[in-house]
Amino acid sequence: MFVAIFLTLILVVLSIFVHYEMLRMVSNALPKMPESPRRRLLSVIGVAFVAHILEIGLFAIAFFLMQHRWGLGEINGAIEGSWVDFFYFSAASYTTLGMGDIFPTGHLRFVAAIESLTGLVLIGWSASFTYLAMNEFWGMHRGSGTKKGDE
Repeated sequence: MFVAIFLTLILVVLSIFVHYEMLRMVSNALPKMPESPRRRLLSVIGVAFVAHILEIGLFAIAFFLMQHRWGLGEINGAIEGSWVDFFYFSAASYTTLGMGDIFPTGHLRFVAAIESLTGLVLIGWSASFTYLAMNEFWGMHRGSGTKKGDE
């Protein structure tokens, strides 16, 4: 169990690092973008989405290695036998969707539970960051045909 806890801690730290760096990157790029609020907001959402995909991928790779290399448990259920199974399970865990058609056994249950908590926190972080960006750039719509008060 110690190995699973240690690997999970590494995954959480890596996910937070990826998320921080991606949001910092887009935050630094926003002031240099043209005066289009639409482009800025779509950039924020796009970068946040890519960050989440990378984090889901980190956990998917870890699930694969924990099952096939280190024997810490298995992903069972409606498995088709490809890497997509691990990515799908990771996405369902990260987003707290939890479909139930694929499920972890052994120490992978612990990792999946912590992935759900990590995803919940990082999705909240993205929502907060997006709100702050929208709050900052929403007023730019004034010059693009909207009536005062419609921002």
